[in-house]
Amino acid sequence: MEKTESVILAALLELDSTIKTMATAKPKPNLLPLFERIDSLTRALPKDTDPNLLHYLHKKSCEKARLFLQGRDAENAQGNCGHVP
Repeated sequence: MEKTESVILAALLELDSTIKTMATAKPKPNLLPLFERIDSLTRALPKDTDPNLLHYLHKKSCEKARLFLQGRDAENAQGNCGHVP
């Protein structure tokens, strides 16, 4: 895994854990900085990045991107856009 991809995975895992606390968190966490960081890291990916990962990140499919980076892309279901890995 490329370094930027590792940092994206860490940000996606942080987003996932933060979202899981939303129901009981007081005050509610601000997710915008996490999304902005993921977007910034996505722009820093090299041009030869796997097209499936880029698709997930550009479509804001954070769970699919996380599964992809964890080597679990086979668990991703086809989305509404019709994209099939």
